[in-house]
Amino acid sequence: MLHRFIPDSYLPVTALVGILAAFAATVFMTQKLQGLLPKDGGREFAHDGKLSAGKPRGAGIIFVLCYVAAALLFAPLSPEIVIYLILTVICMMTGFLDDAARNPWGEYKKGFLDLCVAAMVAMTFLKFNSNTIELALFHTQITIPPVVYAILAMILVWTSVNVTNCADGVDGLSGTLTIITVMTIYAIYRITKTGEDISYLILLFAVCILGYLWFNATPSKLMMGDAGSRSMGLFISIAILKTGSPLLYLPVALVLILDGGLGLIKVSLIRFLKIHIMTNIRTPLHDHVRKVWTWSNTQTVFRFAIVQIIISVALIYALQM
Repeated sequence: MLHRFIPDSYLPVTALVGILAAFAATVFMTQKLQGLLPKDGGREFAHDGKLSAGKPRGAGIIFVLCYVAAALLFAPLSPEIVIYLILTVICMMTGFLDDAARNPWGEYKKGFLDLCVAAMVAMTFLKFNSNTIELALFHTQITIPPVVYAILAMILVWTSVNVTNCADGVDGLSGTLTIITVMTIYAIYRITKTGEDISYLILLFAVCILGYLWFNATPSKLMMGDAGSRSMGLFISIAILKTGSPLLYLPVALVLILDGGLGLIKVSLIRFLKIHIMTNIRTPLHDHVRKVWTWSNTQTVFRFAIVQIIISVALIYALQM
């Protein structure tokens, strides 16, 4: 919004102020409002899940609203970007209402709401962007029929929302992995000259998550809940779509996909096809490594982050060749 009133020569200073303000606002508002958040009841089936009982939950509502406010104030806006901001708030609110509910919402209800948001993202993206994708590592372009593209985009968005949500369960883990993922996407923008209209939003989103992590690092004082994890998954999916190379979602979010996605696959196979596989693997993977391999929370966060950083560095180098 401020872009309309500030001369171009001052825009770099405005961008700097916006990033600092987004972080400071998130820290300040989290400190002041955490007492108003719903309290966690402890996760019965998660490893050490009872340790979270009584902590404020749903802090995602704070850092997401701080991000949206910073975006409205400091980022260049377009109708497409405004729609994405609205959808982010909607996704956050569905998660927060679940966090605050006395009886948690059912999986099917949440899955359907996620699908509705995914459909809106797909339609918005196709309205303002091409239905041609690039296989970035092979320098090959493929044009996909719009209806097929919309279906595939919906699958990507829904998957990203849910695997990121399932990966939330260790202090600082999903937030740290999300920052690595979105900053990798930011680097891809710089290499491929794409995402110019959304690249600044990545920086704002990342620093708002950092403001939340200020309180969430082990031992955490509060938790983001579905309000934060679902919003992060949505943001990742939008950001990767804007690269024009949506298949890059696989490497840039591989650790999130494996951590949260294997559990979805395992449960789906058992529930719908009566296929019992991965019986010796606890899911999400962060529970397996802590329970079976006896990793501490800190080791889990650092080692998962290290693996994703290595993958991201290799990808960034490959894209420049």
